Amino acid sequence: MDGQRQRQALTAAERAVEALGQADIGGARTAAARAAELDQVGLFGGLVVAVELAASDLESNGKIKETTWNVLADSVGPGPIAGLIEAVRGG
Repeated sequence: MDGQRQRQALTAAERAVEALGQADIGGARTAAARAAELDQVGLFGGLVVAVELAASDLESNGKIKETTWNVLADSVGPGPIAGLIEAVRGG
């Protein structure tokens, strides 16, 4: 396993969450797909689906529903991305 590749996956996942916080739908989708592509340990497989759900919320309501934030957090499990999700969600 390539540690650098996994760090790049983590960075891409962070970018996806940050993009959602800025309502950058395209950026979030692109970054989530990149995270899943680079991920070698299966941490971000569910992220793409969760980002799609959040993007749909943004497209239809202009904001992400609380339940969708929960799905997003569940998709990454505990760790630094979950902390980032909470920070972006509250901001």
